[in-house]
Amino acid sequence: MSELRDDVKYAKSHEWVKVEGDIAVIGLTDYAQDQMGDLVFAEVVPAGTTVAVEDSIGSVESVKMASDVYAPVAGEVVEANDTLEDAPEQINETPYDTWLVKIRLSDPAELDQLLDKEGYAALIAEES
Repeated sequence: MSELRDDVKYAKSHEWVKVEGDIAVIGLTDYAQDQMGDLVFAEVVPAGTTVAVEDSIGSVESVKMASDVYAPVAGEVVEANDTLEDAPEQINETPYDTWLVKIRLSDPAELDQLLDKEGYAALIAEES
């Protein structure tokens, strides 16, 4: 069973969002990294990029597949985790401690569209 946390919200596209003031910290869920297997590549958009909901904010690749990572909220990327290019396995090792980008929220109400722990658990149960 994948780890789920109460302190984050979840997107249906398998990103987690932790809110710190007006900043949304975004990463890949434990379920997503587990489905992909060992990640061999990760890249994210640079700071200063403005994104809308569901825009690509980066991509990850494993030996099994490649996948885009999508913005669960809109706003400006204020920080990008540049360490991922050299060490994408961080996502596998500590998915909820390894963030991809930090986005300054343009509309905090968008957070209401995201899933809580129970909603995300139901989603991944359907996919399994």
